[in-house]
Amino acid sequence: MADSVRINKLCRESAAERSKWTGGNAMLDVILKRFEEPDEVRVFRKGKFELVTVGGMTIGRASYEPGWKWSLHVGAATGAKSCMVEHVGMVVSGRATAAMDDGRVIEMRAGDVFYISPGHDSWVVGDEPYVSFHFFGAESYAAGKK
Repeated sequence: MADSVRINKLCRESAAERSKWTGGNAMLDVILKRFEEPDEVRVFRKGKFELVTVGGMTIGRASYEPGWKWSLHVGAATGAKSCMVEHVGMVVSGRATAAMDDGRVIEMRAGDVFYISPGHDSWVVGDEPYVSFHFFGAESYAAGKK
């Protein structure tokens, strides 16, 4: 089995299962991954969502071009008008708006750490690409658009 496949399998297993694979040592010292070699990439018009799973946690990197809008470029494929994924993340570059179904609108920019509840639309603001990391909600985001 290739090392990267074995490492991914170990990351998903419980401590008891890892113990079997590691000769009784249930802990792995260090696992390093990079978004330049993601475990999965979900591509849609004007954007992509890259996923890396490490230590049992899936982390996503969202990269959207100017003009990207969730309801047009992700939700339209499923007929959804609102994103129903709960997000916790951090904006790395660019700006985006999150418009909640209840009418609240917020703008996020580089350095902001965010929580966004289900029931929202989002779009890139301005002419700069938008990039953010997602620490919660990554597994289910845009899951139908691989």
